[in-house]
Parts: sequence; C-alpha cells; structure tokens
Amino acid sequence: MPMDQTQQPLLEATGVTKQFAGFVAVNAVSLSLRAGERRALIGPNGAGKTTLFNLLSGRLAPNGGDVKLSGESILGLPAHAICKRGIARTFQITSVYTKLTALQNVQTALFAKRGHLHSLLRKASGVCVDEARSYLELVGLTHLAGAIAGEISYGDQKRLELAMVMSLEPSLLLFDEPTAGVENQARRELVALIKDLCTRKALTLLFCEHDMDAVFSIADRITVLHQGRVLTEGTPEEIQNNPQVREIYLGSSHGRAA
Repeated sequence: MPMDQTQQPLLEATGVTKQFAGFVAVNAVSLSLRAGERRALIGPNGAGKTTLFNLLSGRLAPNGGDVKLSGESILGLPAHAICKRGIARTFQITSVYTKLTALQNVQTALFAKRGHLHSLLRKASGVCVDEARSYLELVGLTHLAGAIAGEISYGDQKRLELAMVMSLEPSLLLFDEPTAGVENQARRELVALIKDLCTRKALTLLFCEHDMDAVFSIADRITVLHQGRVLTEGTPEEIQNNPQVREIYLGSSHGRAA
C-alpha cells in the first residue's frame, strides 16, 4: 500500500535500546509506521523482536530512545495506559480465558476497555452481548459463542483473541507470531482473515512472524532485525531478493524459517 510521505507517522520509535545485565537485546532501533501500513518484523531467534514489541507496548521500559504515537511520546507509560491510547497487542501463546465461553471472553475485553471489570462479579450475562457477538461475527466465530474457550481448537482460540483485540478499537495492532502453533489449513485461513480485516477496517499492523508465506502475503513493508539492530527494511520483493537477508535468515527458499 503506497504511503503519503508527508503524513505524520502513527508510530515512531527513535534509537530505542534495551539492556539486560549488560546484554543489549535491542540496540538503537528506529522504526516508523504510517496509518494503514502493514509492517512485518522478521529476524532469527534472539534478534530482539519480542523485546521490541514489549518496549513499544509498555511491558518493558527502554534504557534509551523514544517512542511516539501520533506525535506524542508514550515513553514510560504503563501497558494499560498505552492500550488506552490505541495500541493493542497479541502474544505468541493465546491469552484467552480458557474457562469462559467465547462470548464471555469478548465481553471481558469490552468491560476492560470501559473500566467495568467489576461487572465480571455479576457474570454479566446480559451486558454487551450484541456488541460482543458482533466481534465474534467479525472473525467467523458466531457459531462458537457459547463454547468454552479452552475446548475449542487452537486456531479458533487465535481468532477469539483477535476478536478481543478488535473490540478495543485500536489504532495500531501488534501481533506477535499470529500463526504460531496453528496447523496449515487454519494458518492459511487466519492469514486471509488478518488481510481481510486490515483492508476492511483500514488497520495499521506491526507483526512478527516466522512463516514467510504469511509475511510476504500480509506485509506492505518488512523490517529485518539481526542481533538487536535493524539490518535493513524494504518491500517484500526487496527483502526476498536481498543477499544479506537470505544468508542470515531466509536461506535458499522463503519457506518457514527455522
């Protein structure tokens, strides 16, 4: 998707650095995303991808640098405050409530958005039902509204987590390995769903993913991390044909990387 270069970045990280006991996990990383962009973050295991996500979402505080959302610094804000500003995050392992139904999971996300978690104490059987169902419909899970989340397939749990994230109405989605642990057919369906939602809802997406077919299918641009630094960035075609990237990460083909 072509970007208007005069447009202010939605997310801008400048010189972000994180050290752990002398080990530099993220080293002066700068990254800029414009509204509507779909950016993939790739790199070998240990490249710093998840740490960078934790820095952008407020789960970790950087040792240096700055992070701005719509031109305003969010550095130092806790994760819940950053979420309220419009950044929503998913994780490699789903974070659904396994003992609640699919519908109750989305209701819980809606309560959290509105600061009404006390509603859970009343089981909230009649609260936000229609709205919660609308988000289940968005991800194709209406038929599982009454199913216990821990008893549905892992692919459907990923869809449910996506419904919960969408209910927060974020301006920026951070997806950490959205297809991890999902079998082939469900993975293809999940990739198609993410692409469809990005288009229909004009979402801005930053995701890290090891499945290169998913990366090249979804992303407008790709940023490659290596040893905590930005190695390069470009279009999927530029990254796929970059000799240095192929040497350290993609290998001889762009299938599922190790």
